[in-house]
Amino acid sequence: MHIGVPAEVMAGETRVAVTPETAKKLKAQGHTVRLQSGAGLAASAPDAAYEAVGAEITDAAGAYACDVVLK
Repeated sequence: MHIGVPAEVMAGETRVAVTPETAKKLKAQGHTVRLQSGAGLAASAPDAAYEAVGAEITDAAGAYACDVVLK
């Protein structure tokens, strides 16, 4: 299953729907995780942390084009 994680758009929102640790667990279960570039920055989770666990960094359209979108 393809799981998309777009960046939050609400002013002042610092959370991200999936942490790098959760992305790692989802990958281990066989899922593809696509994260919008910069989605985790406000939560102190840079793109490199997601890439290190196998998540794909994409744009907003790529994150929303998945089977499941987590917000």
